[in-house]
Amino acid sequence: MQFENILFGFTFYYPLFMAYVWIIGGITYYLRYERTGLHQTDPLAELTSLPSVSIIVPCFDEGDNIRDVVEALSTLNYPNYEIICVNDGSKDNTGVILDELMQTHPMLRVVHQARNQGKAVALNTAALIAKSEFLMCIDGDAILDRDAIPWLLQHFENGPRLGAVTGNPRIRTRSTLLGRLQVGEFSSIVGLIKRTQRIYGRLFTVSGVVTMFRRRALLDVGFWSPEMLTEDIDISWKMQLHHWDVRFEPRALCWILMPETLKGLWQQRLRWAMGGIQAIAKYGYIFGAWRLRRMWLIYIEYIMSVLWAFAMGTVLMLWLLDLFIPLPEKWQVAIIPSWHGVAIGTTCLLQVLTGMILDRHYDKKAFRHYFWMIWYPLLYWMLNMFTTIWSVPKVLFRRRGKRAVWVSPDRGLSPVDSRNTGTAADGVMRPAPLQTSIAKVDQP
Repeated sequence: MQFENILFGFTFYYPLFMAYVWIIGGITYYLRYERTGLHQTDPLAELTSLPSVSIIVPCFDEGDNIRDVVEALSTLNYPNYEIICVNDGSKDNTGVILDELMQTHPMLRVVHQARNQGKAVALNTAALIAKSEFLMCIDGDAILDRDAIPWLLQHFENGPRLGAVTGNPRIRTRSTLLGRLQVGEFSSIVGLIKRTQRIYGRLFTVSGVVTMFRRRALLDVGFWSPEMLTEDIDISWKMQLHHWDVRFEPRALCWILMPETLKGLWQQRLRWAMGGIQAIAKYGYIFGAWRLRRMWLIYIEYIMSVLWAFAMGTVLMLWLLDLFIPLPEKWQVAIIPSWHGVAIGTTCLLQVLTGMILDRHYDKKAFRHYFWMIWYPLLYWMLNMFTTIWSVPKVLFRRRGKRAVWVSPDRGLSPVDSRNTGTAADGVMRPAPLQTSIAKVDQP
């Protein structure tokens, strides 16, 4: 088989094939795990015990968000928890606000670190002083759904080797095309992939913005690694390679802020890509150990996605080259076939539709942004392609052992005020009504 046929065939068929894998896996998960659980009106009543939970919130320059985060945490549907906020050398008024909040929230404890040491160090610091066996970790701009703790704890009651359960992050910032595309992305890409990987029994990563950990499992794997750019990917692999189970719970919701500018999105996705490359470089040894074979497929799938980015970059480069220097006819036909766009666009919309249908109980406004997703392959595939290609040399030339410290991210152009209990003019439903959305569902 000629090289150009392999190149163009892989570029087109790989994302098409994986899209249907995620669709089938997501539907299978829903039918097996998710559908019956929607009948539960109060997840707290399903627990046989109420163990103490420590909620850990690492913060860096979160002065605009931390008050709303703590206020939301103080009204959770769970009777036995503490809140630990780690101010990791913030340069804004985060520390002052946290000190004020301690006066009115007795369950809140605050740790001030003198300088920016990174999210992993902040998590490790809080884990060492936490009073509980179960650690609920969220970001400093995340609004946790009031029922999230009982939804996650249900898994630990029947899983003695369960190390972590990750929740379902939902997008709050939807004022631009980039924000709206991410609404569909977190349903059709993130949600379906995690559902499918849960069926397989291994996850590539928990969501760093909302995950509950068993302290004993963290102790077993040495807690979080300060040098990893994406501590959530790394801790997921460490746990599973030590034979701890990691699961996904879509009913444990967390409302998050995401970038809505190209610059902010580029910085975020580049960090994600670099973290993924770091992980596969660190854990390549798994192919030498038969007992770690369950992680082989997860590793291979990520490697294939990296290869796809380079293949797509090559195709794009050839297409641009052909604009100035005519290429042989066999290359021209393969570069711009007439039916690729229709197949990719249709499959993309089908995948998004499937994800939004599965998530319809948790985000009732998501369908408003469905038809914007026709732009997803053009905008986000190109973005992911470029960030993946750029991340490889950046990781290869990154100083070994260099600590990953905080960089203030883009929080979106129009952050949602979580204290408002109405519905915004842009169609974003506020966290307060959404906290009871599952309880209102009678049928899946």
